[in-house]
Amino acid sequence: MLTVVAENGSMRDGVSLLDDVVREGARRMLAAALEAEVDAYLADLTEQRDQDGRRLVVRNGYHRPRQVATSSGAIEVKAPRVNDKRTDPDTGERKRFSSAILPPWARKSPRIAEVLPLLYLHGLSTGDFVPALEQFLGSAAGLSPASVTRLTVQWQADHAAFLERDLSEVDYVYVWADGVHLRIRLGEGKACVLVLIGVRADGTKELIAMDEGYRESGESWAALLRDCARRGMRAPVLAVGDGALGFWNGLREVFPDTREQRCWVHKTANILDALPKSAQPAAKKALAEIWGAEDKDHAQAAIRAFDKAYGAKFPKAVKKVTDDEDVLLAYYDYPAEHWIHLRTTNPIESTFATVRLRTKVTRGAGSRAAGLAMTFKLIESAQARWRAVNAPQLVALVRAGARFERGVLVEREPQRAA
Repeated sequence: MLTVVAENGSMRDGVSLLDDVVREGARRMLAAALEAEVDAYLADLTEQRDQDGRRLVVRNGYHRPRQVATSSGAIEVKAPRVNDKRTDPDTGERKRFSSAILPPWARKSPRIAEVLPLLYLHGLSTGDFVPALEQFLGSAAGLSPASVTRLTVQWQADHAAFLERDLSEVDYVYVWADGVHLRIRLGEGKACVLVLIGVRADGTKELIAMDEGYRESGESWAALLRDCARRGMRAPVLAVGDGALGFWNGLREVFPDTREQRCWVHKTANILDALPKSAQPAAKKALAEIWGAEDKDHAQAAIRAFDKAYGAKFPKAVKKVTDDEDVLLAYYDYPAEHWIHLRTTNPIESTFATVRLRTKVTRGAGSRAAGLAMTFKLIESAQARWRAVNAPQLVALVRAGARFERGVLVEREPQRAA
């Protein structure tokens, strides 16, 4: 290759030295962001320790370097590695840290449409976006503070349109509900973001509603559900949520025929809080025998065993299970392939983990409308990567009223001619 060197040294092997500088700046900023993300993850879990007092979540060097494409060319990235020894209470599998900034599958820098909400929720003003994007993406051509302001206004309009869209052509068979507390500026200190995610008849997941409200307020949830019904939403077959939510009062008012399923992650934490620490490890295993049973009969037997083991000493803790038996085991009446999806509110929890990380250390994200709009845009971006439920073809059968025993479809007997 012919090497051309200008008098000012601005070219080397046909490559602008300025491009080199931009790429190096992008590499350093990305590396710093990845380090900060891991530091925040470790700080949140510093109290998580094993029986010997050793931390369950620690650093573990770095992943192998990989090339990531940016607008100014490819840069080499070495992402920090995390050793997470915790297990998922729902699946029993080891938990894994996954960077929200640079997921394992990512080979190119994020789109500006995904980066701007993160920057906004991270506490940057619109005037800070341009230099931040120049460092992160290598270029921010055409993004003046005025154009960014217009973009954020558009996103608020997008959120408003989302809250008014017609729901009559969509059928949500299952829904998850939760009230998510984020450090964005809402109307009052105790307000949160009410979130409703549904499973369509084709098995795909979709954000149904996301607006400000009060997690424990039945009226807040009823208002959100009434609005969904006004726009044509059918009553879901099954709703999943935390037992402490005011959601259930609203659901019974607006969609009284929808069955209820309590989240086992929230319920387990609530039960263990009512037990001494010495009894918690064994009790947690006993609870897993309930939600992980092979069918409802075995789950009910496991509840009786839990009552026998702990009822005399810890009646309040056991009552949290026995009083809610019907709504804790409702998911067993649906396809076995769907059980893992229906026994927790994990679709909401996992989706908002990234948003929580972004908003935790900020002083707020500007106005209430802007904060909600930015959160909405983050969830909208994440939604494109949501996977359908297992055995999606069975969701339509659930809506049609098909009966399942021990998680298996019961074939209807053919009707005899009169």
